Amino acid sequence: MYSQLYFDYNATTPCAKEVVESMLPHFHEDFGNPSSSHHPYGWLAKSAVEDATLSIAKNLGVSPSSLIYTSGSTESINMVLKGVARKMQSKGKHIITTKAEHKAVLDTCAFLEEDGFEISYLDVNPDGLISLETLNKTLRPDTILVSVLYANNETGIIQPLEDISKLVHENGSLLFSDTTQALGKLDLKEVLNQVDFACFSAHKVYGPKGIGLVYIKDNENGDSLPSLIQGGGQQKRQRGGTINTPLIVGFAKAIELAINNLDSEKKRLGQLRNQLESGLREIEMAISNNANRERLANTVHVSFPFVDGANLLTALSRQIAVSNGSACNSASVEPSHVLTAMGVERSLAYASLRLSIGRYTTQKDIKNAVEIITKEVAKQREANILWERR
Repeated sequence: MYSQLYFDYNATTPCAKEVVESMLPHFHEDFGNPSSSHHPYGWLAKSAVEDATLSIAKNLGVSPSSLIYTSGSTESINMVLKGVARKMQSKGKHIITTKAEHKAVLDTCAFLEEDGFEISYLDVNPDGLISLETLNKTLRPDTILVSVLYANNETGIIQPLEDISKLVHENGSLLFSDTTQALGKLDLKEVLNQVDFACFSAHKVYGPKGIGLVYIKDNENGDSLPSLIQGGGQQKRQRGGTINTPLIVGFAKAIELAINNLDSEKKRLGQLRNQLESGLREIEMAISNNANRERLANTVHVSFPFVDGANLLTALSRQIAVSNGSACNSASVEPSHVLTAMGVERSLAYASLRLSIGRYTTQKDIKNAVEIITKEVAKQREANILWERR
């Protein structure tokens, strides 16, 4: 185990011990293919998948028929956006999303634009929220889908989905929400009742990487979305390929653990987050990009003027794992598109850190992280002549 402090839970989480233990038998003992219907190996695997699906459905408050397994939220996003576009294009080719979405949504929308679809990108205000008035004005008779990220992966800011849902559905359009970061951190039962589609990844909730879900409301007949991946007719012909039994079992266990401890963990993380944020804001001129807003209990996002963000991250990496935005956009040399969409100046967006805490974060970790970052910011500023002349 690394000696570093880990403050990047929004990028990924360690797989819980109970999750690993639940998966192990399905790698080497009950290893059958769930689609093999003529012998006990297949029967046991199919039963394990069915039990896991029932468990997930119960914990999310949805019907088992509404769940389709994927490799993760990126595939789920592609399945929903491209599937709705393909199925609904006779009604219209207009899609609405926001400028602060995860790159998986933005890149898929860019792909659809090349295929002749018109995408409207809604601005967000300095609080990271879309304008309901602007959304209402942007909706058109040919708007087939609205895609709005529920809890932002960089800032943790939560969109008012209930109000958004009302406008979208009154217009006769469909609503998709990327709910990846919210799983295990918020009660999603009402949210899933308000949207037509949602997506999840197990590795954000102490489950294994490589397994995710698409939630499809009213999918009893399996005809709500065309398949993105063909081959074999698995999962009601909506997603071809051999079903990954051990990862599905692990996903179910991860969700079970998260839901069982949701309220107490949310309270604990909120207290730790506030301590972390309070400590970092004592650094001279530090700016919080998400304080005093409705947000996830585990996410802090701060900017430090007169600091080179790249140098700061490199220096911190020796002692603490943090990021300056989404892990899925780590190759970019551009500042966070989420912060710039919120109106944060590019220079300040470059000098920003996202710290996300989780199940194994302690008060001692918080204290140590504040000390490390405080010292490193001061060190970085000492080498900046602009800091001396501020």
